[in-house]
Amino acid sequence: MAKPWEQTAEDASGAGPAVRIASPTGKWILLTTVLGSSMAMLDSTVVNVALPRIGRDLDASLAALQWTVNAYMVTLAGLILLGGSLGDRFGRRRIFVLGVVWFASASLLCGLAPTGGVLIAARALQGVGGALLTPGSLALIQASFHPDDRARAVGLWSGFGGVGAAVGPFLGGWLVDGPGWRWVFLLNVPLALVCAPIALRHVPESADGGSHRGFDVLGAVLGALSLALVTYALIEARGGSVAVAVAAVVGVAAGVAFVLVERRRPDPMMPPDIFASRQFTAVNLVTLCVYAAFGGFFFLTALQLQVVAGYSALEAGTALLPTTVLMLLFSARSGELAQHIGPRAPLTAGPLLCAVALLLMLRVGPDASYVRDVLPALLVMGAGMVTLVAPLTATVLASVDTARAGLASGINNAAARAAGLIAVAALPLLAGMGPDAYRSAGAFDAAFRRAMPLCAGILVLGAVLAFATVRRPAPDCLRPECRTHGSVAVPPLEPRRDDTRPGRDTGGRGRPAE
Repeated sequence: MAKPWEQTAEDASGAGPAVRIASPTGKWILLTTVLGSSMAMLDSTVVNVALPRIGRDLDASLAALQWTVNAYMVTLAGLILLGGSLGDRFGRRRIFVLGVVWFASASLLCGLAPTGGVLIAARALQGVGGALLTPGSLALIQASFHPDDRARAVGLWSGFGGVGAAVGPFLGGWLVDGPGWRWVFLLNVPLALVCAPIALRHVPESADGGSHRGFDVLGAVLGALSLALVTYALIEARGGSVAVAVAAVVGVAAGVAFVLVERRRPDPMMPPDIFASRQFTAVNLVTLCVYAAFGGFFFLTALQLQVVAGYSALEAGTALLPTTVLMLLFSARSGELAQHIGPRAPLTAGPLLCAVALLLMLRVGPDASYVRDVLPALLVMGAGMVTLVAPLTATVLASVDTARAGLASGINNAAARAAGLIAVAALPLLAGMGPDAYRSAGAFDAAFRRAMPLCAGILVLGAVLAFATVRRPAPDCLRPECRTHGSVAVPPLEPRRDDTRPGRDTGGRGRPAE
């Protein structure tokens, strides 16, 4: 009898993955993947709450706080597509465990960082680990579970991950007010000490090495470099130095080079021909708009509640819970409704509801009442995100062939992350925030009131794009497997469903929507 660590994802006939969800191995796989993905999800939701305390303890400027968020997002957004390919080639469990260990090691460095510069560098390393473990957790489910159990396994994975996202801001606020902000990062270490051994002991290995010709390392480097340089230029633009201008020019040039490289490589990580689907291109443009607004909103709101309204970190984290709870409760139903009425209406109404919520946030000022001033805005925001997120994911998947479902989801996820980091870099500049704005309640409040209408305008633009470009997909198109979603930072990743051998569940044949 094979020992657990010697099992493979294929059954004896080679027809497909054989692990059943009720088996001990199935339960271990679920536990491992939920723990791994929760590490990255918790980190993305709790850091914003910790920013004011980080700034005070490390005597950091607003630019340093922006980089604390964006250094992580630059490497994660730039490398997440490459991370999935590495798992397919060298072993999904191996790359997932590497990502967990890497992420935890970088988290330890974040927690011990003596200066803002060290923290920013450690956050960039964290993003590399996140790019390995985030797609890896879902790939393990895809490769391990029997086709009859896979949809349920994905549902449990996304549901438990959503619970982790809901707990994140509350837990982060408690840690910041209690043991200190460093524990926001140090918490990942014990999680990794549980996750990695379980994965090595109980999770079967799988790989598709024969189907890969190479890795688009150059494309990944150029993409991450372009994001980093453009982000640097936006954050440091207040100084107006020659270095800023050079960074902007080189960043744009790196972006152009990325497009050229992707067009010429035989196996690019972002094949340009996937954008031949007008629907796919349109939905990604909508994604850029709405997630840029979301990124700016959650970054600035966590600061506004603490710097201006006088909330503690715990109160600020708890205040943001309604948006996540609403998504957990109603995202699946929203997706079902969109299947009946088509995606155009929800992709138009959702951003408009969120725009109204951002304008309602203008009521949040000094000594703001949570029930009267904060909660109404967050309830409307949650309703808008519920209306928007599930149909957006479904439309992305419906716009491409089944064989490209995982790729399309990864591109959409990376686009959302890139939009968020650009917003975090650009909004303080556009709103006129100085380097020490977060130290002054009056200065920050004035800038916040300029920033929220800007975010609302971006959402209205997304709604207009959706109304003008999105059409109903074909009736037999691919449907999302991640039906429950709790993350407010990015749309959900979807598992790859590109193996059409007999016995494999492909989830339907998607067709390009033109």
